[in-house]
Amino acid sequence: MLPYFPFVDDTFKMLMGVTALHDRGLIEVDSERYQEEIALKQALLADVYDQYFQASLETEPAQWDVVELLLQDMAARYPHYFELIIDGKQWTWRNRLLNDETRFILGESASLPLPPLDWVGRQMQEDLLILSGNAADEMPLVAGQLCFPNGWCLDDKMGKSFLGIHHEVPLFAHYLGRSSSLLLERLKPERPVWRVNWSLKATPRLNLTPHFFSEEQEAHLILENIGTRCFLRLERQTLSRLPRTGCILFTIHTYQAPLDTVIESADVARRIAGVVRTMPEEMQRYKGIALFLDPLLAYLAAKEI
Repeated sequence: MLPYFPFVDDTFKMLMGVTALHDRGLIEVDSERYQEEIALKQALLADVYDQYFQASLETEPAQWDVVELLLQDMAARYPHYFELIIDGKQWTWRNRLLNDETRFILGESASLPLPPLDWVGRQMQEDLLILSGNAADEMPLVAGQLCFPNGWCLDDKMGKSFLGIHHEVPLFAHYLGRSSSLLLERLKPERPVWRVNWSLKATPRLNLTPHFFSEEQEAHLILENIGTRCFLRLERQTLSRLPRTGCILFTIHTYQAPLDTVIESADVARRIAGVVRTMPEEMQRYKGIALFLDPLLAYLAAKEI
């Protein structure tokens, strides 16, 4: 069961859909998948480290900003899983899900076994990205731990401006470019925002870097198998202005489930079908839906009855 359903109506709309986070946490723990997904992160980072983590020394203050913000958030919202003991700058972090304890001095990178952003990213299922908070330099991506991307990678985006990162998204610049830039510029500390992004994928793979594009292109989805082999993939995204450095933290928690488990009623099928049908062709191609559009619509039409 997915925790969110992103199809409010049955028509495609090019919207950011951002709202205030209010009392929701920056981080969510999916306890059923936590162990598996953290183990996958560890394996990916051990295999090709620079593909999944990049950060310069200049970003260490922002990385520590992220550590301070997220550990406190996690310990407050999930005290049965995590414990944080603060004694001045001496911090003790206990992760009961991993049966692990780490003691470090806040702000001293030598006290951690890994760069701060990489270390804290291994405590959670989210991908973590840091953007420069300076509007004058167009807020480029300056650091990230990205293990579960949806069709992109750090090598392609690191150092690019926020608008440059989204350059390949059809219609983004026209409909969302200015408003999304203003959103980032006006983001205030302690007033984070969130949204849900969605896609339909022909593979259950979480780490969808461009290297694995062939998996979807070679997938043979037909009416008889699309319900079990096509996945609704959701990204719960949050944006926060970091309090000390003014940089922007972008978190992404990826959830996915086969269509058969998502479509619980004819109304759900109708809304998904309506959005897909009214989506511009260039967006269908960008999201990869064009590869299996006909069997998808046939499957949804059968579910609408």
